This record gives sequence, C-alpha cells and structure tokens, in this order.
Amino acid sequence: MSPPKILRLRASCHHRSERRLAIETYFISLLEANQSGAVLLVPLLAFAEACLGIGLFISGAFLVIVSSILFFTELASLPFICALATLGATAGDHFGFYVGYFLGPHLTRSRFAARHHAAIARANEMITKYGPLTIFIGRFVPAIRSVLPAMIGVSGFSRQVYSLLDVLACCLWAVALGAIVYFIGDAFQV
Repeated sequence: MSPPKILRLRASCHHRSERRLAIETYFISLLEANQSGAVLLVPLLAFAEACLGIGLFISGAFLVIVSSILFFTELASLPFICALATLGATAGDHFGFYVGYFLGPHLTRSRFAARHHAAIARANEMITKYGPLTIFIGRFVPAIRSVLPAMIGVSGFSRQVYSLLDVLACCLWAVALGAIVYFIGDAFQV
C-alpha cells in the first residue's frame, strides 16, 4: 500500500529542497576553492537560473550571494558583474526560447511539461494576458522565469522581436541585480 498523496507531495518537496541545497553547497565550495575563476560563476548561474529545466532548481539568491562576494572582495566591478549576468541570462532565455520554438507543441506534451504543469500554466496565462510585456515581467518572476521563454517560443513569437525584447529585459534585470548587490549585498561581505 502506497503512502497518502499528501505525504508523497511533502516528500517530493523535501527532495527538491535537498537537491537545491546540494547544488548551492557545491557552488559555494567552488567559489571558496577558486576565487580568481569565481567570476565565471556569474554568467553560469545567470544561465542556469534562466535555462529551461535547470532554472527550477537554481535559486536566484545564490547569484546575489556570489555577485556580492565578488564585488565586496573586489574580484569584479559591479558593471562587469552586470554585464556577465546579462550575457548568462540572455543565453539561458534564448536556449529556452529556441527549444520551444523548434519543438513546439511536442514540448507541451513532454514528461517535463507534465511535471511542471503549474508553472507552464502560469506562463501561458501571462503570455495571453500581457503579450510581449511578458518577456519583461517574466524576467522578474522566479517561479516561471525558466519556462516562460520556452512557452513564448512554442507560441510562435517572432525570433527577432523576442531577441530584442529579451536583451532589453535581461539588461534591466542585471541592473536590478547590481542594485541589490550594491545596496544590500554587504551582508555577504567576506
């Protein structure tokens, strides 16, 4: 006899938390072991947090922590951190967009889509309600940030218009990241 559904859901959520903690612990140890190469974590984390599938498990708070440590230890300037974050986020968004664009409806019928139905439903509601503004809004909503570009790609959105709006949204998001690092990031100073 299997456990009640609510117990399975709690166990599933607990497993996700453990997975996220393991990923974050790995990145912290990597940062401590190689501070000179740690700057590369900024675009890597920005990409991972925006990337379809991976982004559901990578916390944006970790990018703030890494960026703050880099900034306050003077390993990287704030404009450089913002530029790297823009590049990583744009690459992650475009990966998701093109997966959705080329796989189209097949993506919405995949096992991934079945497991993340709620996030996909929220993304589709935003696309319907806000149209192109969804690209900007979605960049600031962590729960759907990684699935939204794929759903926009599935919708057949123009590649050129998406690229332009996404680069602008990623620049705006990176400036917001820079502001967070500057104003509250000293809490993470080492």
